[in-house]
Amino acid sequence: MEILVTGGAGFIGSHLVEALVARGERVSVLDDFNDYYSPCIKLANLAAVRPHINVHAVDLRDADTVNRVVERGRYDAIFHLGARAGVRPSLEQPRLYADTNVIGTLNLLEAARGAGVRRLVFASSSSVYGLCPRVPFREDEPLTQTISPYAATKLAGERLCSMYAHRYGMRTVCLRFFTVYGPRQRPDLAIHQFTRRIWRGETISQFGDGSTRRDYTYIDDIIQGALAALEYRGPIFDVFNLGESDTTTLGELISQIETALGRRAIIQRLPEQPGDVPMTCADISKAQALLGYRPATPVTEGILRFVEWFHSMPSENSALEEFKLPWAMAA
Repeated sequence: MEILVTGGAGFIGSHLVEALVARGERVSVLDDFNDYYSPCIKLANLAAVRPHINVHAVDLRDADTVNRVVERGRYDAIFHLGARAGVRPSLEQPRLYADTNVIGTLNLLEAARGAGVRRLVFASSSSVYGLCPRVPFREDEPLTQTISPYAATKLAGERLCSMYAHRYGMRTVCLRFFTVYGPRQRPDLAIHQFTRRIWRGETISQFGDGSTRRDYTYIDDIIQGALAALEYRGPIFDVFNLGESDTTTLGELISQIETALGRRAIIQRLPEQPGDVPMTCADISKAQALLGYRPATPVTEGILRFVEWFHSMPSENSALEEFKLPWAMAA
């Protein structure tokens, strides 16, 4: 198959690209390599598969260029992971998030429709559940309490996917990811940031009293679910939770990282952050039944794997700088 992965240089995207290449698929990546975190990290994420993929350095907001890439690619399927990520930054830059995540998604869907792409998998987020009172979260829950621009843009993306599926026959699956972590996790996310700071003996910021709970999902489990979604033959539009269906408190998470590193955290306790929800937990029974989704990595094991990867990372000012953007192609 010819497959396009938007956001393919990022954390989840690069793991997905590697898995697709390993299966023998012909893969192209579309990524704008923005400076939300170092573009060198994103380029390094693709180093292992660089000889086997095409890379297009394109912003999803550039409708004409997105259209050219999709039209020329003759893709059988698209994984749409490209987005501005993060709840807290979206509160500061809501217009940027709307432009990229909503208009960018619309640009991609229009390009896919025009090029006759028949299948699309959309990366949504557990944040769409917001202050949902029923736990664990089910896909059929009415979503009326989103509390961040990021969550609202992901929900809007789902609605656009639904329309294109039903109006134009583009089979679409939306995957709601629950707090994904593992090797290559973005440096701003909690597990990576805590690990780095604890290892260096620096203070970490704990927002709230440590009782907030998250359904942490290891990257390998997410990739297994995403690949299964590519093969899904159910309704022309569908939505699935991908999580571990278990929760860990913030306090427990910090303790597990301390144990894995063999070092104690210096904790600065701060008020809860706007936009954060008290708990996320996925009901994965639908994904288990229809996708054969079987998460296999409990957070205790996943943290150990992450710390092992962290210790293997190149140091700052290292060979990451050898990965320069010119090897990524313009459209």
